[in-house]
Amino acid sequence: MDTAFLISAFVTLFVVIDPLGLLPIFAAITHDDSAAQRRAIALRSIIIAASVLTLFAVAGERVLNFVGISMAAFRIAGGMLLFLTALEMLFERRTKRREDQTDEERPDPSIFPLATPLIAGPGSIASIILLTGQTTSWAETGLLILVMAFVLLLVLTLFLSAGLLSRLLGTTGINVTSRLLGMLLAALSVQFVLDGLAQSGLI
Repeated sequence: MDTAFLISAFVTLFVVIDPLGLLPIFAAITHDDSAAQRRAIALRSIIIAASVLTLFAVAGERVLNFVGISMAAFRIAGGMLLFLTALEMLFERRTKRREDQTDEERPDPSIFPLATPLIAGPGSIASIILLTGQTTSWAETGLLILVMAFVLLLVLTLFLSAGLLSRLLGTTGINVTSRLLGMLLAALSVQFVLDGLAQSGLI
């Protein structure tokens, strides 16, 4: 495996996962949480996303084929789940629900929507499967996983700085940002569904 491939893999995963784009989303989702809670959520989301992506890097499409799921169906399902998150951000349902719940009852966003489908989503899973298909040995696959881990480390670093972003924006800024990102997430989720429908041959 040459250096050019590793650089290409890094650029591909960086663009698809989009650490810079995830930062304001993470800040909006966790702005009601304490610094310790944000750190715990960030770590859990990265660990879970890394596990999911590593699984697909090692097993590839066999994982989906084993349970009879096509990549097209996976894209559509991921898009639908992401759309639900977008609706909550647009209409502040998440904030209202958190106000009505105790700390023990609050849902943990580290698994959904952060780890999947935002970090380890259809795009990044498809990318890791395609990149793994270009490797010729377990050693090369291991190097690819290290590249993926470096991208996720960048995501974690940005997540840990979300508290500073929250303080800079304030409550009003976070609410406005959350609404705008909700619109972007809604559009992204629709794109996932359209890509899945196109891949399935339905459109």
